[in-house]
Amino acid sequence: MDISSLQNWYLDSCRRHEVLPNSTVLSWFFKAKVQKSCQKKCNFAVLLNQLKDDDIPPLIDVFLAIDSSDIDAVDILHHESTSILNEEYILSLMKAIKLKLQVIDLSNASLKKDFLWDLFRVGLPCHVLNLRSTHVRKLDMVGRFMRLHTLNLDFCTSLTTLQKDCFSCMPNLMCLSMCETRVANLWTTTAVLAKLRSLLELRFQNCLCCKDTGPCQSSSIKKEKLENKWPRSNAINIRSRIEELSVVTGCDALQTSADETVIDFLSLQESFMIPEVDRTTDDSSEVDEVKLSGYPQNLLEASSIPLPNLFQQSKLQNEIQGNDEYPLHVHKQPLKNVSGTFNNDIWHHPSPICFERHYREYMVASLPRLEVLDNLPIKKMERETSKTIFSEYYEYLPYKHNHKQSVINILQKREMGTSGIYCRNSSKLKQTYYYGKSQCFFSRSLSAAKFGSSTWPFLHPVSSFSHISKEETKRLRPRQFEYHPSNSSLMAIGTLGGEIIVINHETGNIVGYDSSIGMMNSVLGLCWLKKYPSKLVAGSDNGCLKLFDVNHMRAKLGDTCTGSDAVNFEDFEQLTSLHANSTDDQFLASGYSKGVALYDISSGRRLQVFTNMHQEPINVAKFSHHSPFMFATSSFDKDVKMWDLREGPERPCYTASSSRGNVMVCFSPDDLYLLVSAIDNEVKQLLAVDGKLHMDFNISSTGSAHNYTRSYYMNGRDYIISGSCEEHVIHICCAQTGRRLRDVYIEGMEPGNSIFVQSLRGDPFRHFNFSVLTASMRPTSKQEIIKVNLLASTHYADESSHGQDIHPSYGLGG
Repeated sequence: MDISSLQNWYLDSCRRHEVLPNSTVLSWFFKAKVQKSCQKKCNFAVLLNQLKDDDIPPLIDVFLAIDSSDIDAVDILHHESTSILNEEYILSLMKAIKLKLQVIDLSNASLKKDFLWDLFRVGLPCHVLNLRSTHVRKLDMVGRFMRLHTLNLDFCTSLTTLQKDCFSCMPNLMCLSMCETRVANLWTTTAVLAKLRSLLELRFQNCLCCKDTGPCQSSSIKKEKLENKWPRSNAINIRSRIEELSVVTGCDALQTSADETVIDFLSLQESFMIPEVDRTTDDSSEVDEVKLSGYPQNLLEASSIPLPNLFQQSKLQNEIQGNDEYPLHVHKQPLKNVSGTFNNDIWHHPSPICFERHYREYMVASLPRLEVLDNLPIKKMERETSKTIFSEYYEYLPYKHNHKQSVINILQKREMGTSGIYCRNSSKLKQTYYYGKSQCFFSRSLSAAKFGSSTWPFLHPVSSFSHISKEETKRLRPRQFEYHPSNSSLMAIGTLGGEIIVINHETGNIVGYDSSIGMMNSVLGLCWLKKYPSKLVAGSDNGCLKLFDVNHMRAKLGDTCTGSDAVNFEDFEQLTSLHANSTDDQFLASGYSKGVALYDISSGRRLQVFTNMHQEPINVAKFSHHSPFMFATSSFDKDVKMWDLREGPERPCYTASSSRGNVMVCFSPDDLYLLVSAIDNEVKQLLAVDGKLHMDFNISSTGSAHNYTRSYYMNGRDYIISGSCEEHVIHICCAQTGRRLRDVYIEGMEPGNSIFVQSLRGDPFRHFNFSVLTASMRPTSKQEIIKVNLLASTHYADESSHGQDIHPSYGLGG
């Protein structure tokens, strides 16, 4: 069908639908005829901002027949922040075009969530999809995008994570740009991108020298190689197409001024010019404010278009102060350069992921088919260097496993044991690689196998306290928690309202409840007694100290009966922590003072107060696990000190210093090491015997003087977990090598509500399991204790936590 016949078909359709022909549409047909007469590529550009709802049905009729016409390609462009068109009509128009749909440009369009949801699930046969500066919150592109080779998600500032299967139906995607999004998780992001077998160019930031849509000067050699890899039969000369579009629109709306920083979308000859967008009309209330972590607070000062309200934080309420941190403020430090191999490059519009330590090396090592990253080519030497850096600073799998294995295969080999197996092609008995391996080896191998198949860990709340309480006005808000040392199912929880709750965290059932500490007093200290497993010591910020027996606590909420069986100790004002010694006969209390107090548990007496042990308040004091006399103190005076009760408090055994104030300290389970956490992710492991540095975990700082960090051991002393009160990420590192195993991100689904890590503990009974106490910037929001299982898939989390406010960051994340 020639173009004139197609135009007549349009006019007939207008008569059938009883609408007047649109003069703009007729001009599109005229331009197509001119292109055909000049033997140029015949392109039909649809500008949605020049259409009304009545114009859509006739165009749909035309597009249903366009595959058999002389039209070579159809583009649909929509650059308006608002639209007068019914969005259902827009989607129907796109779906009507089959083989000849080339470019869909919806940049800066204020599209409703339902429209994007339908678009992602239906899929389209387009080659280029531009969603720049749209309100994409969840990238769940499960529809068929089989022809798509170029996807632009730049400035989608509501996008924080990539879903597990978000790119599963676009096997030909070659170029992906995600500059200035909020994507931050290296682990889940690379896991998603590794499934894109055709991906050649990836970008989370753009190079400063890219002033136009052409490739970076330094990538010209690599450009030729890429052009040879792109089949000419499938290529689209997008540059010339955009020039044609500018003729169609009669304006230079698609051009970019010379002095304006342009995000180079492709480092291929077929570059797609995209306009810089005015984002002042963004509705920041639609953006879920999730705290970015692992990079400087003011990272966006390097960008000419900052994210809206990203770091505007208000001071947290007094109710989330105490044992682990002081009130939260934002403290800005000078901007740090984005990490990467090319130190002399200056980047524009970086996403948070770019500020992860060794970001570029991690990406290059994890995506071996990638040719261009952030407008810079990846050369052979860089690939080798990236592999080396990856192996030095990151663990691919736990316990130094370098290859993923099947759980079933490991179980089979464990059962075979030393009996060996027969080779398929030999009658001789062949001993397996696992000959003589210990049970510990197989346990670690199983953990590594499960870990490797669970990139998106299983996150779910310990319990929804608002549902446990049958009183509508009663809401329990946890402030502290501790696993039971010998019963794997029990956990003690202290609340902001002074309640003590013992819960079966596997079933969610309440085992014991007591509110005798009193209202408006936050419980900041909890400690189980190992020799008396039914008893625990609790302390609150008003100095109240009590010994509870779970067997004598009531097993329901809301009972105001004071615990008559609780043993009272003399108050310790402004308490922040307490800890019992290994023989359960004494415990220490510390707080907003420069000393600690020693109590006798059996008599309830305060034995001694040690004063002036530090120059600043002692936030945490911890006894060792095996000696009843040795304890360590951590203070905001930057010192950690080891003490021996047998020698008195006059002089410590030794003093070790940090560069910032110390938030907490704890012993490894075997007492060989001290894990010290100072403000803003300064986490170090010291030798307990003399305080010498054993390991610096080199976790990136944010530049905030109020980012209070806490760290604990996991899997005995094999790994450490670390989180901070101004971030929503938990870092997991090997305690022996310091290498990063994974980061786990926690996000809130409630719009505008940021989630932060307030405290955390490793599960003493389950490897690669831990729990996190989360806090929120909103005083009215729930505080949750989130259980994290690194060995289970998030598919179970989706089923178990349906309707909950916490989810992993992939779909987080992690």
